[in-house]
Amino acid sequence: MPFIGAKPTNVPLSASDIQSGIIDGKQTIWIPAVAMYPNSTNGCADLEQTELANGPEIKTLDFDKDSDEFAQFAVAFPKSWNEGTITFQAFFTANSTNTGTVSWLLSGVAIADNDSINTVFGTGVAPTAKAHSGTVNDLDITAESGAVTIAGSPSTDEEVYFQISRDVSEDSLTADAKLLGVKLFFTTDAANDA
Repeated sequence: MPFIGAKPTNVPLSASDIQSGIIDGKQTIWIPAVAMYPNSTNGCADLEQTELANGPEIKTLDFDKDSDEFAQFAVAFPKSWNEGTITFQAFFTANSTNTGTVSWLLSGVAIADNDSINTVFGTGVAPTAKAHSGTVNDLDITAESGAVTIAGSPSTDEEVYFQISRDVSEDSLTADAKLLGVKLFFTTDAANDA
């Protein structure tokens, strides 16, 4: 009997489930700021840990308000990735009561075995600039971006390098934007990585 919607977790997948695509589709990967590093040139500030009065301590990469700054990270996607475009959301905060917007730009390049890592990133894509709430250390989450095309002809068993930046020409927050992490959205077209 076919399932409508999500399949219950206690029921094993059948061959017809796999053929109908119940196990493939849109997936996410969380990349925290602790997995990123500032660029050597025009990089954001080094990783900072902030103790708040209550609750979690946060680790952020701080991006200046006056010039575009950059950070990078890398992902080895599962073989089940369809090697297509990806989208993203940026999670950030500000130690400020300002309600200005922040614009995050993401680009990527895929590198295969025996390829040169010294390869140019693809075109950067930004979601709509997100306004800070106006409350110090409130969590701000952007809308999902448009499609980010990864340069380098992505395929299986490749490392994908990403570069994220704050595009100050497209935003208005008069304070550091404190990046907490990025959620990547990608599409799978296989049941597993076999």
